[in-house]
Amino acid sequence: MAEEKHHQGLFHHHKEVDGSPPDYKKEEKEHKHREHLGELEAAAAGAFALHEKHKEKKDPEHAHKHKLEEEIATAAAVAAGGYVFHEHHEKKEAKKEEEESHGKKHHHGLF
Repeated sequence: MAEEKHHQGLFHHHKEVDGSPPDYKKEEKEHKHREHLGELEAAAAGAFALHEKHKEKKDPEHAHKHKLEEEIATAAAVAAGGYVFHEHHEKKEAKKEEEESHGKKHHHGLF
């Protein structure tokens, strides 16, 4: 085994192509795009949950079915919100790495 590949984990996508450094601006843009898509997913799932809650009241014969669909949609909205939070963090991390690669340093603390 002349070459060994180092795996950085599931969510770290800092790829070096042909020995060139990773493109942090592109990575930041990708995370921003995914963050916006997650926001749309959360809004759509939340709207569907409200729709099912309304149907539950209007259609008492199938209220149990609508209640289950409302709860599933609510869970999907919460999951999408978690995904948005994750992508926002990844976007900030990519921006920080871009700044550090250009010599800018973040100073945390009093000194």
